[in-house]
Amino acid sequence: MTDIITEAVIASNLHEHGPGFGGGPWFLLIPLFWIAVFVTVGIVFKRRFRNHGAVGVLRERFARGEVSEEEYRERLEVLRKR
Repeated sequence: MTDIITEAVIASNLHEHGPGFGGGPWFLLIPLFWIAVFVTVGIVFKRRFRNHGAVGVLRERFARGEVSEEEYRERLEVLRKR
């Protein structure tokens, strides 16, 4: 008889709160965690591949007019050989 009552109590608790959450807004933490992970990975990759290192710096200097077109092409050729 006690086993039947115990099973009924467990079943009603699972039905009300779900497995392992104990009620409350805890179910929001899992999606928020994964959203935070994806945003962080996106930011890291965007920053890493934005300028491609030395070639990006050379492009920025050329865009600002610090390097002539001829000098830009020469330096770009040297960088691509490495």
